Amino acid sequence: MSKRLLIVAHAPSRNTRALLRSVRAGAESAEINGVSVHVRLAAEAVVEDVIAADAVILGTTENLAYMAGTMKDFFDRTYYGVIGRKAGMPYALYVRAGSDGTGTVNGVERIITGLGWRAVQSPTIMKGPYSSQFEAAAKDLGMGMAAGLEAGIF
Repeated sequence: MSKRLLIVAHAPSRNTRALLRSVRAGAESAEINGVSVHVRLAAEAVVEDVIAADAVILGTTENLAYMAGTMKDFFDRTYYGVIGRKAGMPYALYVRAGSDGTGTVNGVERIITGLGWRAVQSPTIMKGPYSSQFEAAAKDLGMGMAAGLEAGIF
């Protein structure tokens, strides 16, 4: 039976779309079998996407020291339909930050605490001027999450 990895991201720019593609590429790596990857933009993701998932990767930009409005909207629209139904679900977070990303991470983690999801790694914060190293980190994040899901580690 295939495990389902959901990637929910806010990707409004060329660079953030490249990060999303990199996360997906890592998760869909040829070395990974038994994991189906489903990508939804934060503005389009719905409760059913989350309920069907075995794990989730969240990606957002830092906007005014907080998560993107569409990511907050995703949580607003899905929170009560998901709460109590996916407790313990593994998740990872990546943030494309212009400054330090701290406010964004704190905001997401407060919501996640209420949902009862379980972080499987520290947030990946990509801060400062855009670098191709961000894409490598995003790919590693996707691959690590999918490999852990495939192996039953989480």
